[in-house]
Amino acid sequence: MKNSKSSRDKRKSMDSAQNAIQFFPSEHFLNREITLLAFNRRVLAQAADERVPLLERLRFLCIVSSNLDEFFEIRVAGVKEQIKLDSDTPGSDGLLPQELFRRITLQAHALIAEQYALLNNEILPELRSEGVVFLRRAEWTEEIRAWIKDYFIKDVMPVLTPIGLDPAHPFPRVLNKSLNFAVELSGTDDYGRTGGAAIVQAPRALPRVVWLPKSLTGVQYGFAFLSSMMHEHVHMLFPGMDVLGCHQFRVTRNSDLFVDDEEVKNLRTALQGELPQRHFGDAVRLELTEDCPPVIADFLLTQFGLTEADLYRVPGLVNLVRLMSVPDQVDSPHLKFTSFQAGLPKALTNKRYDIFAAIAKQDILLHHPFQSFSPVVQMLQQASDDPAVVAIKMTVYRTGTDSVLMEHLVRAAQKGKEVSVVVELMARFDEEANLDIASRLEQAGAHVVYGVFGYKTHAKMLMVLRREEGGYRRYCHLGTGNYHPRTTRFYTDFGLMTCNAEIGEDVHEVFKQLTGMGKAGQLKHLWQSPFTLHANILTAIRKETEHAKAGKPARIIAKMNSLLEDDVIEALYAASQAGVHIDLIVRGVCALRPGVQGLSENIKVRSVIGRFLEHHRIFYFHADGKETLYLSSADWMERNFFRRIEVAFPILDPKLKRRVIKEGLKAYLADNSQSWEMDGNGDYRIKPPRRGRISAQDLLLAELSALPS
Repeated sequence: MKNSKSSRDKRKSMDSAQNAIQFFPSEHFLNREITLLAFNRRVLAQAADERVPLLERLRFLCIVSSNLDEFFEIRVAGVKEQIKLDSDTPGSDGLLPQELFRRITLQAHALIAEQYALLNNEILPELRSEGVVFLRRAEWTEEIRAWIKDYFIKDVMPVLTPIGLDPAHPFPRVLNKSLNFAVELSGTDDYGRTGGAAIVQAPRALPRVVWLPKSLTGVQYGFAFLSSMMHEHVHMLFPGMDVLGCHQFRVTRNSDLFVDDEEVKNLRTALQGELPQRHFGDAVRLELTEDCPPVIADFLLTQFGLTEADLYRVPGLVNLVRLMSVPDQVDSPHLKFTSFQAGLPKALTNKRYDIFAAIAKQDILLHHPFQSFSPVVQMLQQASDDPAVVAIKMTVYRTGTDSVLMEHLVRAAQKGKEVSVVVELMARFDEEANLDIASRLEQAGAHVVYGVFGYKTHAKMLMVLRREEGGYRRYCHLGTGNYHPRTTRFYTDFGLMTCNAEIGEDVHEVFKQLTGMGKAGQLKHLWQSPFTLHANILTAIRKETEHAKAGKPARIIAKMNSLLEDDVIEALYAASQAGVHIDLIVRGVCALRPGVQGLSENIKVRSVIGRFLEHHRIFYFHADGKETLYLSSADWMERNFFRRIEVAFPILDPKLKRRVIKEGLKAYLADNSQSWEMDGNGDYRIKPPRRGRISAQDLLLAELSALPS
């Protein structure tokens, strides 16, 4: 969503720490887009790591492609928009849009070249040696050709729509990221039309990789690409014409949505009108096979309004994301990560546990994916059936279209409980799913709201109001990750289950803001965006700075996905210069320059990339020995501080606090296997093991889960 100027201006008044716009030296900051490409290099390194099981290496390779798709759809699209508007405003790093685009282009081309070299020269040959074979057309036997021809005629050809290009058939509207073929034709048909060119789009319903019978291939897992089938049989779509060439291509489009907060009357209606246009935004990248003739490449670039810099020629498939399905089709455990059974906290080891009784006895901390997400599901399931429960409130950012959590909410509403759900309609690429969820909940009788327009509701909160002896009691779940049962199996996140009265009152206050109107009340424990989170983070950093100046121990450890906000970075620099020892565990983009003499000698930045996606946000401050510890849904980015509704929540139980420090911070600081250290130029190097190999994720798997499943 592109925020209007009025929305951007609002955020300045939200934070007392920002009474005036401040400008810091550009050399203090690294560029967001460049550091995002650096992150994808670290992911690609997982695909190159021979210690990683082979099918998982293929999966990492596909993840890079998926990440790059979004990078072009959002980040590059934004830079190109700035260039189109002749913007001469540099970012915090001092780069103008034109220079930034040049650097992005150079690095993206190099990264993609490395990706395909790794696929073609290492991963595919090694998979072949393991009996997982992707058969090229030259390898097809007569029996295979006959099978594929029959498959093409029965399953592929009926859903294809060839479009010949002539005055009656202009160049079609090509869907974002769809697989297409530019076909060169010659000859004359019965209408007197002479051949030239045609476009054929492969419908998304068609599998891009087809598993062939073992009796034909002689291997357990023999696959053929849909693109190869198209090349072989495309002539059948143009009877009587000569096919001179058939060339894969794929266009990536600007996929950011724009909803004007000064014009819109109904967000849901406006979004429903905007979503279909996402597939046809301005083109930002064209992918072609490397053997495509220049005349076809130039023709396509012209049609999409692109230049040579936007063209990416690749030696193979133009969409590697579709290979993501292969590891799931291949039943070869030795080529995959060892399976595991997620564990449970000791308080929940009784198979027939009462979730509310357990929470009433003590706060419960869940560490995903090492520990199961099932207690959260159990909390909603029990709430929907429990006659003592009178109300349920929940935020939904990403949860999946078939989420069991939504089923429990629907059932609770149908049973007459007060169910209120804050659905974030602008959760990027999940808008359509969230619209469907909202509709289902409304039909069941739930109260569905869409938060506060202009601010994404990103906080992860679930509150159950239960009638008990002595009055009502609030049971809450607060998390660092989404209520998405599938992603909890491979994202690292913390979740806190508590019935602490003051935290419950804070959660109630935030829900009241989201569903109603009025001045925001003061919270006792939660730090909340867009009101107090930024100011409290700055205050905590500055207190550590004061302690260091006074000769007291001072320490900051923070773990997050992204670190970009200028004021926080400058506060960290000041803390470093005062002698505060700072460790930052930042998975993705980081604009801070660590280890720079006179600026940040006491700051270390590392990024841990492994089997699981590091997702939890943890903020630790020594606080003169009190050890303040907060978990949050928010990264240290401008959008999280000022354009989103986020919460950071404390861990008050000393035992659980020690757990978070041990599992979420110390384990990652000790990692010498999957930890990348960043230097002041933004370059990353894998941390070499000095003694034994230590992997934080492996340690947590061994400690918290049951291996194997």
